[in-house]
Amino acid sequence: MPSDTIRSIVRAYDDPVVRAYCWARFLVLRQRFLEEIGQYLPPAGPVLDIGCGFGLFSLYYAATGPARFLRGLDVSARRIALARRAAQRLGLDNVAYEQGDARDFKGDAEVSAAYMLDIVHHVPPATVPPLLGQLRRCLAPGGLLLVKDVDTRPAPKRWFTWTLDRLMAPRTPVHYWSTEELTAALERAGFGVRRHLMVDVLPYPHVLYICEARR
Repeated sequence: MPSDTIRSIVRAYDDPVVRAYCWARFLVLRQRFLEEIGQYLPPAGPVLDIGCGFGLFSLYYAATGPARFLRGLDVSARRIALARRAAQRLGLDNVAYEQGDARDFKGDAEVSAAYMLDIVHHVPPATVPPLLGQLRRCLAPGGLLLVKDVDTRPAPKRWFTWTLDRLMAPRTPVHYWSTEELTAALERAGFGVRRHLMVDVLPYPHVLYICEARR
């Protein structure tokens, strides 16, 4: 069952289509998974959310970690406007949003941690390594980048994920990385990487990459 925090976040959006999308995202990354990811976030300090969308997950981590300051970045002006409105309605002052393309991200301030949840497979493959390099540069040594994405194996789970991606964002390109490929790209960017397998009753090949900025 969704928590009161998740319910309040979904209710902060007026548009019924956006609300339906929010419920769908919280179904895929439900509270158990958010807690699995959130255990690696620092309890305080600045945290960067790349590809924040409507702000669902940054709102959740801001609400459950009031000593954190969440900064969300997304390419869509409409999604950013809705995220700001939701934050205002929820009375959260430890979150801020700005419009910008993740592919053009330039780390302008040091952060304690950063995360990308189901974003890498929507970014053109050639632009992923430069993005990872920029994220490494804005993290303090020992800081964490959390990347939750999907594996290419097993194939039936990949095709299930592909079908849902096409339904939810039919015009957005999709390129799935194998765990070996993405791990290698993260290591080349200057991270020490370990993987956290997220077991789901739904047929998603979830993988969480816990990436520590090398000293």
